[in-house]
Amino acid sequence: MMTAMMNPPGEADRVRRDTSAEQSREVEQQIEGNIRYCSVWSQMTISRRICELEREWSAEQWLETNGAALAFSGVVLGLTVNRKWFALSLLASGFLFQHAARGWRPPITALRKLGVRSRAEIEREKYALKILRGDFEDSVPATAEREGEKVLAAVNT
Repeated sequence: MMTAMMNPPGEADRVRRDTSAEQSREVEQQIEGNIRYCSVWSQMTISRRICELEREWSAEQWLETNGAALAFSGVVLGLTVNRKWFALSLLASGFLFQHAARGWRPPITALRKLGVRSRAEIEREKYALKILRGDFEDSVPATAEREGEKVLAAVNT
């Protein structure tokens, strides 16, 4: 049990564990659809999409930021409005601790329904777009027939 606390599963594993099979399929279909759609874009347009993906927040970022914001808000409200607001900080801090120690996070279902992805899912799409753009010597050429399908096959292996 102590080992599990010291080495929690990676973000993608925890996000997938807390995601229904249907939601996971929807995310995978979104990624595949994005790659197919981008397969006909110019290198410059693909580069812009890669920049967008680099700025996209992962599920972990959303959870940690919201938890910290709630804790901070509880302190500010507790100091300025009513001491009962300190309970919000206590709850948010407890949630963040559980999240860090065990990966427990009920809001993941709501975030996934909103289309928030894990860092690994974002990186998978970014990597496929880099292949399409021609960043790797051994990659599928950008002019290949059905290039989106070939890139998906390369990324899924």
